[in-house]
Amino acid sequence: MRLTHWLLRTVLLLSLVIAGLHLDGNAAFAQAPQPAAGVQTQPAQTQAAPSEAPLANSTLDQALKDIDKAKGQLASLQDRIKQNADNDDALVELAGQTDELGRSVIATSVSLRPRFDQIKNRLAELGEPPKDGQPPEAQIVTDERNALTAERSQINAVTGDAENLSIAITKLSNVITATRRQLFADTLFRRTEISVSVIDDAAGAFVREASEFSQTLSSWITFVWKFKSLQLFAAIFLSLATALILLSGGYRLFGQYLRRDVHVEEPSYISRLSFAFWSTLIRTAALDVLLVTSLIFLDGFNVLRSDITPVIAALFGSIGLVYFVGRFVNAVFAPNDPSWRLVRLSNLGARSVGYCLIAMAVVNALDYFFGAVGEAMGSPLVLTVVRSLLAALIIGLILIAVSFGKPMLAKNGDPDAPGRHWPHGMAILLRVFGAGLILAALSGYVGLARFVATQLIITSAIIVTTYIGLLLGKAISRQDNFGETFLGRFLRSRFNLGDVAIDQVGLVVGLLIDAVALMTGIPLILLLWGFHVQDLQLLAYRLFTEVRLGGINISLLGIFTGILLFAGGYLATRWVQKWLDNNVMARSHVDLGVRNSVKTGIGYLGVGVAAIFGISAAGIDLSNLALVASALSVGIGFGLQNIVSNFVSGLILLVERPFKVGDHVVSGTAEGIVKRISVRATEIETFRKQSIIVPNSELINGLVGNWTHRNRLGRSEIPVSVSYEADPRKVMDILLELAAAVPLILRNPEPHVEFLRFGPYSLDFELRFFLADMGDGLTVRNDLRIQILRRFKAEGIEIPLPQSDLTIHRQANADAEKVLVEKPVKHEPEVEADEVMKDEEPVRQLRGRTADGKLKG
Repeated sequence: MRLTHWLLRTVLLLSLVIAGLHLDGNAAFAQAPQPAAGVQTQPAQTQAAPSEAPLANSTLDQALKDIDKAKGQLASLQDRIKQNADNDDALVELAGQTDELGRSVIATSVSLRPRFDQIKNRLAELGEPPKDGQPPEAQIVTDERNALTAERSQINAVTGDAENLSIAITKLSNVITATRRQLFADTLFRRTEISVSVIDDAAGAFVREASEFSQTLSSWITFVWKFKSLQLFAAIFLSLATALILLSGGYRLFGQYLRRDVHVEEPSYISRLSFAFWSTLIRTAALDVLLVTSLIFLDGFNVLRSDITPVIAALFGSIGLVYFVGRFVNAVFAPNDPSWRLVRLSNLGARSVGYCLIAMAVVNALDYFFGAVGEAMGSPLVLTVVRSLLAALIIGLILIAVSFGKPMLAKNGDPDAPGRHWPHGMAILLRVFGAGLILAALSGYVGLARFVATQLIITSAIIVTTYIGLLLGKAISRQDNFGETFLGRFLRSRFNLGDVAIDQVGLVVGLLIDAVALMTGIPLILLLWGFHVQDLQLLAYRLFTEVRLGGINISLLGIFTGILLFAGGYLATRWVQKWLDNNVMARSHVDLGVRNSVKTGIGYLGVGVAAIFGISAAGIDLSNLALVASALSVGIGFGLQNIVSNFVSGLILLVERPFKVGDHVVSGTAEGIVKRISVRATEIETFRKQSIIVPNSELINGLVGNWTHRNRLGRSEIPVSVSYEADPRKVMDILLELAAAVPLILRNPEPHVEFLRFGPYSLDFELRFFLADMGDGLTVRNDLRIQILRRFKAEGIEIPLPQSDLTIHRQANADAEKVLVEKPVKHEPEVEADEVMKDEEPVRQLRGRTADGKLKG
């Protein structure tokens, strides 16, 4: 019963599932979109890709919706820009939205390209419709061509709308930029009447503002203490913890560059630059991170209110500004450490100039802070004008006062001695700037005076710090300089690097320092000159994603990604080569030449694939390289024949392998061992250890002898000459006996002795034997010659010396005698015994004789 019950339940469930599938299929069929009028539906078996048409239609519909939505957003942005034409912050936000809208429109247009390419390829396959007089084509083909043509027209229309919309968005972005530029210029050159009544109104406004701010601040402190004390302490604790982590980490990593070594009396130029740059940059960055994180924690724990947040932010910004100028003064002017000073100032001059710079920074910071307080409290414009007027006047007076000082180092070089006046041009420049600030402020151009004062203090400090960083990078990049630094000595001892490697690392470190200096200084200067953080973000995004050069778009991020992919592919190729060689081919005892060919082939294949991936990731269309390939083919036809010939010959050598690495080859005048085969040339090392680079085309087209082509088996010979008194059979037996005693000589083929010829003064023999390895030939021949000489001496077999015939001709004249001497007769190895070589040199004449008739000399 249980089995029957289980079977019934199973059949019932299967029936329900089948019924559900049937109903779903009918519903899907019922909900399928009907074809448009005039377009005939094609059978399923005739469609090139049945699943592509619905997807393409959905993509086109979505593109139409996105374009309509973008048009509405563009109209809204145009209205909002007109409404906020005098609000720079709002214009910055609208500029970001406009740029984002432009990217979305471009993305919509790009999404239609794959379908457009599919239609284009399919129409190319279908071909042109038949002309008059040609056989008609099938109706199904005509219908498909018409449908694809209609869809292509729709895509072209949508793409055209997207291009027009993109052009309109670009124009709107240009309008925003022009509006902001005009607003910045109007703010700078706006003139305000300065009078006694204005100052009186400002004084009254200041009193009211101070009272209101005091009440606001006290109410906020009371609120925080009663209701947000726990959150306040948590924010302070997290801020201090962040500061502690930053300080400890900074001192562990950069402690060498954050403090002066008091034990060094005369620090090096690089040490002074390093301390000035890194101490200013790292300590200021650490404080800024602390202030920013504190503001984030306070706002995150709801400790701040909307009216207090800008005031606290301005306070933190003022603290960061004053601290940066203080660090700059301490690093560059070094008031208490003249040996670390980067400028030629006396001790008194360094302190006075440093204090003046800090005072101007404090004045500028107070102006900025009270300006934020005024905005939060809704103070009248007259108070802002008078406050900026006072700041500009104070900074101008400080500049004029500094110009009359004597800060320059004395001629004797003593920093404690009284200093000298500024150079004449520098003093005039300071006075001109100071008087210009005062005149501009009193003339009513308070915004311009305030802007110039800010640039004189902060921008100058940033520019000098950046310049110090560039000088540091240049100094470290010089040869033999990096090895003397703390980091260079550490790398040398830790990784056992040589002088060349240390210099190369120094070059990289110098470039990195230059990059840090520029990437820190340029954004800060742009922010001071009216740019916003959103502007920098947009600029960085465009710089790293799309740099337009004419009609070419270059993406620095894509190029960097392509370089990383190529480097990764190159390293992976080298790892695969090493792994195959050491773990597969070495264990399988593969021939050395085969291993070299496999490694070389994998290397070129891997580098080629890595290059393709890198180029594609960099955003370079490989199809655009067709023009380069065509130009290259023209170059090959004119001047690159030899290079291409060597390249192709190298590929043939690697594949066909007529010789391999380790073979003993003879090519023309080159004879030696093959050391390396590349796609351009082959390296042959002679037996005198000279490397000869032979182009591959010469090895392919010329005659090449390979002593070890199939194996290292080879024949070796030792020529032997004995006197005519020796027994030839005995000589042959002795030679064979000695050869049989050598283990390296093969027994099959067995060694044998050839009686070559009857020489003019000797019987010539040749011992011939085979070796399993031609490389042993020199050692075996030397040992055999020694054994042959010893055995012949023991057996009394003489090895004859070359002989000469002397002929004397006497003349009738008693006081003259010529002696004609013939030199030794030389015989080539292959000359028969009955052939005699004639001496072609002049006969030497000996004149005169002694009393007993013997010759002189």
